[in-house]
Amino acid sequence: MPLFELCALLLIGGLIWLWLDSLSAREIGMEASRAACQADGVQLLDDTVAIRKAWLARDDGGQMRIQRTYGFEYSDDGTRRRQGSVTLIGKRVVALYIAPHII
Repeated sequence: MPLFELCALLLIGGLIWLWLDSLSAREIGMEASRAACQADGVQLLDDTVAIRKAWLARDDGGQMRIQRTYGFEYSDDGTRRRQGSVTLIGKRVVALYIAPHII
């Protein structure tokens, strides 16, 4: 097999892996934001998260992982849209932010 074809197959395989890994991380981010909204007594709007940024970072063990930050919107009173975020390193949630609200 020529070198070009081998490199193209490796590149396509890497992109497929990245896509599947991103879908899995997004699901984890959605579940974390859904659980946090439920625990805080606010409504998760649109029932989804959207990627804000992705870069490389080291986890607690020193391994390089993809760090992703997802944003989501929630409402504390049914009329206002407020911003929240969840950050994952690899498949582990490392930060989740929901602004304090007055009931």
